[in-house]
Amino acid sequence: MSKNLLVINSSPLSQGSKSRALTDTFSKEWQLKNSEVSVIERDLSKTALGHLDEATIGAFFTPEDQLSDSQKELVALSNTLVDELVKADTIIIGAPMHNFSIPSTLKSYIDLVARAGKTFTYTEEGPKGLLSGKKAYVLAATGGDYREGSPASGMNFVDPYLRTVLGFLGLRDVEFISAANSAKSDEGLNEAQEILKQAIAA
Repeated sequence: MSKNLLVINSSPLSQGSKSRALTDTFSKEWQLKNSEVSVIERDLSKTALGHLDEATIGAFFTPEDQLSDSQKELVALSNTLVDELVKADTIIIGAPMHNFSIPSTLKSYIDLVARAGKTFTYTEEGPKGLLSGKKAYVLAATGGDYREGSPASGMNFVDPYLRTVLGFLGLRDVEFISAANSAKSDEGLNEAQEILKQAIAA
């Protein structure tokens, strides 16, 4: 059982969020299995992420020993988010579907942690992720049924995007659990919670 658990919530809803219900269930079940687990909670709705701009990108590509004071301020949050990822053994991402893709806050988060020399590097064979050896769970919630095999699966850009970008960062062991049809009832949520409990037990 891993010692360091990072829980990332990207839903803007503080109440009634199905993805938050999933991450909460996962975190509680995980801690029941190991009372010594260290949990870091990162709520993207309460983190002033912002969007990448020219000054921040410039700071990212400036050697650390050459950063100005203003550049250090620009990269401070990014460094904190990267450190959380590096320290984590297991990563949970709560990802509600917004207009067939991920919430804008989660995209901003990814833009801040996908950094050359920090979470990936360039080699002669191409880019290489630096976050290997970790387990990640994407706990999604969708208003309809967009799971693989469903008629609307082609409209699901949450799973393929996150699988691609997490794999780029070295996170290859990723499990996707989705609460489908959340706009209609809690049946999908209940089913997803049982699946994740079984996954933790295994």
